[in-house]
Amino acid sequence: MKYILTLILTLAVFLPSHAKPEKEVSCRACHGVSGASPVAPNYPKLNGQNKAYLISSLKAYRDGQRTGGIAVVMSTQAVKLSDADIEELADYYSAQQ
Repeated sequence: MKYILTLILTLAVFLPSHAKPEKEVSCRACHGVSGASPVAPNYPKLNGQNKAYLISSLKAYRDGQRTGGIAVVMSTQAVKLSDADIEELADYYSAQQ
């Protein structure tokens, strides 16, 4: 029993957590639950995307470096995100299948 408890605690500490970030609710409105089912054909799926790509895209929207297409919509959402928020969202969505 002690071994099992030790194993569970060790896994809890060392395995990455992919709990839904607080800011994920805003993303869900357009990109769907877990980023898997966008509400419009021109909205990308976020699930399984490359983490570095998600980070650079969100920062570009937030910082006004990405224009055209849905940039107006994304910029108004991304401007509310800190670097830590972006990291959390990218970690979460890149882990979704």
